[in-house]
Amino acid sequence: MIHSSDDKDSLIKKVMDTIPKFQKRFQMEDDEEKQWLRQNCSNPAILNFLEDSTVMMLHVIDAIGQLEPVNGTTISKKFGIPKGSVSKVTRKLLLKQILSIEFLPDNKKEVYFRTTPLGKEIFHLHEALHKRMNVGINHFLQKYNVEELLFVSRGLEDTLEASWINPEFSATQAEAERLSHSVEEGFEAIESAEMNEIVEMLQQLDPRGLKKAKTILKDVFFTSFEV
Repeated sequence: MIHSSDDKDSLIKKVMDTIPKFQKRFQMEDDEEKQWLRQNCSNPAILNFLEDSTVMMLHVIDAIGQLEPVNGTTISKKFGIPKGSVSKVTRKLLLKQILSIEFLPDNKKEVYFRTTPLGKEIFHLHEALHKRMNVGINHFLQKYNVEELLFVSRGLEDTLEASWINPEFSATQAEAERLSHSVEEGFEAIESAEMNEIVEMLQQLDPRGLKKAKTILKDVFFTSFEV
């Protein structure tokens, strides 16, 4: 069947008109999720938490529940949550005693998060919600054939790579940016490992040795010599 350019333009307009409806629908979905959580919980402490909790809070609890003990950097990388948001949300959850912090035996500076018994109960409740949603999504998608699902999958993947504000920003550019970030993260990991090694060596020194090490470092790296 041959379609005209007018048909294509009309369909594009229909898709564009549907996007705001999608946004509104997802906002309603957040309310629907909270309603399900409340209906399937009898713990007053959790019900009280749900009153002023945000979707981001639930996502962070879910991330920590899956990976605990886990630090903020890993949460950000694994789940695509901005580092600033992770820091802000974890602070609030610590105050609400949903999370606790701990340190690894060989690293007393880096903070790791765990769910408290209350946080773990919220995590399992949220996990049950997602299992129910997955059943619903699977049931919904069963009405489409393989070709239609391939198109939907391709459309969603393309959407993740596209910028509707800067359409010239191609998927190739996006891939190049991701590679650049990967290289930077690799260098950061190397630098962190070397720093940890230096700290471990310094920790083995007595006060006299530390004083000598300080003098050597100052003379070699922090003193300017005139040529």
